[in-house]
Amino acid sequence: MPQRLSLMLLGVLWVSCVSAPSINNSAGKPSSANRAPVSLPVLFHEGNFLVQPTTRDGRTLTFFTATGGGLFIQPDTALQLALPRVAKKLDSGETLDWVRLPDFQTDAWIPGPDGSEGLLPVAPVAFDPGTFGDGILGQAWFAGRVWTFDYPAGKLWLRDAGDLPKGEARHRVTLGLPSDSSGKRETHFPRIQVRVDGEVLDLVLDTGALMSLSESARMALADGRPSERAASFITVSTYERWHQRHPDWRVIEDADAQLPGAVLIEVPRIEVAGHEVGPVWFTTRADADFREHMSRFMDKPIEGALGGNALRFFRVTLDYVQSVAVFERAPSQG
Repeated sequence: MPQRLSLMLLGVLWVSCVSAPSINNSAGKPSSANRAPVSLPVLFHEGNFLVQPTTRDGRTLTFFTATGGGLFIQPDTALQLALPRVAKKLDSGETLDWVRLPDFQTDAWIPGPDGSEGLLPVAPVAFDPGTFGDGILGQAWFAGRVWTFDYPAGKLWLRDAGDLPKGEARHRVTLGLPSDSSGKRETHFPRIQVRVDGEVLDLVLDTGALMSLSESARMALADGRPSERAASFITVSTYERWHQRHPDWRVIEDADAQLPGAVLIEVPRIEVAGHEVGPVWFTTRADADFREHMSRFMDKPIEGALGGNALRFFRVTLDYVQSVAVFERAPSQG
């Protein structure tokens, strides 16, 4: 599929399910004693969480998850599972088929989306199954719930409402989530603030931020890891400011195989939720990608994305109801 068409279709699915939570699809949900968090079946790969539920008849599915991403199921998956379809028209005028996830086995369960009557759209064409598997579970799937992303352990936990880890107040921060004048959530893309070189930056917290290194960049990093991996992004303007102030910060040109001209810059330390961690590599993106396009879905303008290569130092708990994040530092991380 041409890249331009692929990006246009992803844009349609990006905010296709943003309504307020209304239905809790709990079929097959394991019981939790004493409000204990539920560990979801996860494949943790290169800083990304892929959930792998198993249907009642024994088929294991794989969904890429992304707090800053859209929501869809692959057309072949929906067809093979014989999921009943409902046609719905979006505000954009596009019409999409929507389905409900099947029931899953108790020991390999995930919830369905809480909003839009528990439905998720069927992608009109297939996207790369090597990356996205059977689909993407994005911002609308995380909405209305409490999650812990345990990066050091590679686990994803679903917690009960109000269940947050205890800790110092400085490691608990407010998330920016856009609401209308009545207080109803408009989207569920979380904004977080980080400090770099004394400057506070607003970023989307995106657990699914992903890049594919060019061969020259992979050789320059020489870490033996695959090209496709978790990433963090920054606008070109901010990168240029960093580079001018700190010419000693390591830079890798033409670093992204999917975007000619993109640059990697290694930031020695960043501060997030009262923690200082690093180093963190940021990949450049056009200013308009974040300041114009993505900012439309946020509560205020942003300069980039904080992804798994920066979050790897933490256990991160996100409470979408209270708009709160708790960052717990893993003792062995840098």
